[in-house]
Amino acid sequence: MLDDLKTLRLGDMGPQVSLLQLGLSRRGELLTPDGIFGNNTYTAVLSFQSQTGLKQDGIAGPRTWEGLMPWLTGYLTHVIRRGDTIYRLAQRYDTTISLLETANPGLNPYNLPVGRTLVIPLDFPVVPDSVPFTSTVLALCVEGLRMRFPFLTTGTLGDSVMGKPLWYLRIGAGQRQVLFNAAHHANEWITGPVVLRFLERYAGARAAGGAIAGIPAASLYEATSLFVVPLVNPDGVNLVTGELDRGPYYTAARRLGENYPGISFPAGWKANIEGIDPNLQYPAGWEEARRIKAAQGYTRPGPRDYVGTAPLEAPESRALYRFSLHQDFRLTLSYHTQGRVIYWRYLDYEPENADTIAEAFGQVSGYTVSDTPYASGFAGYKDWFIQNYNRPGYTIEAGLGTAPLPLSQFDEIYGNNEGIMAGALAAVRDGLA
Repeated sequence: MLDDLKTLRLGDMGPQVSLLQLGLSRRGELLTPDGIFGNNTYTAVLSFQSQTGLKQDGIAGPRTWEGLMPWLTGYLTHVIRRGDTIYRLAQRYDTTISLLETANPGLNPYNLPVGRTLVIPLDFPVVPDSVPFTSTVLALCVEGLRMRFPFLTTGTLGDSVMGKPLWYLRIGAGQRQVLFNAAHHANEWITGPVVLRFLERYAGARAAGGAIAGIPAASLYEATSLFVVPLVNPDGVNLVTGELDRGPYYTAARRLGENYPGISFPAGWKANIEGIDPNLQYPAGWEEARRIKAAQGYTRPGPRDYVGTAPLEAPESRALYRFSLHQDFRLTLSYHTQGRVIYWRYLDYEPENADTIAEAFGQVSGYTVSDTPYASGFAGYKDWFIQNYNRPGYTIEAGLGTAPLPLSQFDEIYGNNEGIMAGALAAVRDGLA
């Protein structure tokens, strides 16, 4: 992860500056992430370096990033010494006994083994809601969640065009599988932390014996297995958020953007880094999608709506397709923005209970349940899943406005969708899908 973090100085801007500010603020500095390395951030870096014995130069280089890593992943480690107790460790690291016990399964709190290395979860959520989402942020979240909740498993579907891992996280002991995927479209990146936040809260509720959206987490955990793919299109997301702001891929994307001068760059970018729309790549009416998009003027690679020269040409879409073939998903949610709409049908396919489940989603979220507009109704992941399996698959268009939606909408979007996501698991638990 350190290899992906840039050396930052006074005057720098971008999502990694926001990430730096996040780590410093979690550690106690009075900073609000704004992506601008100004005087306040410079002073905070100096303070951190002074407190941790680093060279005080106000530059966030590898050693400063390494020192901040616990406040980015949400955990650190501690080797048990004579005299340590769970209570004293919780006090020392400003965390809770519950978090310590969850992160260290099998630990006897009354007899701590001297020399054993403990994972110490810090007392804040791992998944941030105040910084732009990038492949770097996702990698930090995957690491932190995996260490905080050892009952999670993680892996990759494959790699993006630029070699970024396509991460998935899995939670649950049941045979009935569910998939949530997000950020097929680059400028809809806010959906990534939304599904990750649900995963974190669900894991926390399971660990504490609590509920998620009013549903006992243990009952969902024992009956289902949830797979979450938070970032289907990492290269495109990095372009939109500014993580990718130079180099040959950036230059090539900018040139592709010039094919469509009416679309703002990079804010209007939905495609993968090669200018192919990943959610127009699935073998479900792909030829019709090509006809529709060509009639709309999308005939060559660019920021959006180019279907490619064949289905599954984009490695990101191909990876999710192949992964899905090797699983047994009973229900899928594909997260997009915007419109506060739930789409549930593909052509005349009507999987059993799909409409009933969709109406329940609408009730808990306040979102409208609708048929997909014809011009947008082909070659998406939801379309292929329904066609291939005749099982419930949904596209959730979260939030309102023009993508990329601002992080100021995050809490509202998450609040509207927690019930949908928990309800999806409950529907599968109850055999409705």
